[in-house]
Amino acid sequence: MIKRVAVFVSGGGTNLQTLLDAQSSGLLHSGEIVLVVSSRAGVYALERAKNAGVPAFAVPRGEMSLEAFEARCAALLEEYQIDFIVLAGFLTILSGGFIRRFPNRIINVHPALLPSFGGKGFYGLRVHEAALERGVKLTGATVHFVTEVCDGGPIIAQKAVEVLPGDSPGSLQKRVMEQAEWVLLPRALEMVCATPPENTP
Repeated sequence: MIKRVAVFVSGGGTNLQTLLDAQSSGLLHSGEIVLVVSSRAGVYALERAKNAGVPAFAVPRGEMSLEAFEARCAALLEEYQIDFIVLAGFLTILSGGFIRRFPNRIINVHPALLPSFGGKGFYGLRVHEAALERGVKLTGATVHFVTEVCDGGPIIAQKAVEVLPGDSPGSLQKRVMEQAEWVLLPRALEMVCATPPENTP
């Protein structure tokens, strides 16, 4: 049975576009994106969803409490009968209570090789700034199940990316997205959608 997938976003939606493209090409065939939820209004990710004919909703986190935000998201997930949730550039840290309602059903893409450069405060360019400050030669991306430990859930897949001399946080971010995030995320989602529930961690 094809799994019903919701993608949670906060910005431009490049990872969302990767998933939509994977669905169109047939790479993602065990799951179908049927809902997009954005924690911000007016972001381009909502346009990407609209262009693909996927129902999309803005639930502005800045205008409500976390409890109200999660209640609205949970109602949408129930309405659309969602099997899996993908956090794709989603900047809100969900509560333990919300995560426990969806055990082994939420996955996240993180722009580093976890456990390096993960946890609270490590998101977006901050991750790449930290990698450059540390002087690592390899970085990359990780797709993992979401647990109550921020960026600490079981790893589904990782891909390494070389750090080049003269890299800026921006150039490194672009390479990690192109060479790791956009490659890993569709494959990882297909993998979890195709896996029987008893075989998930």
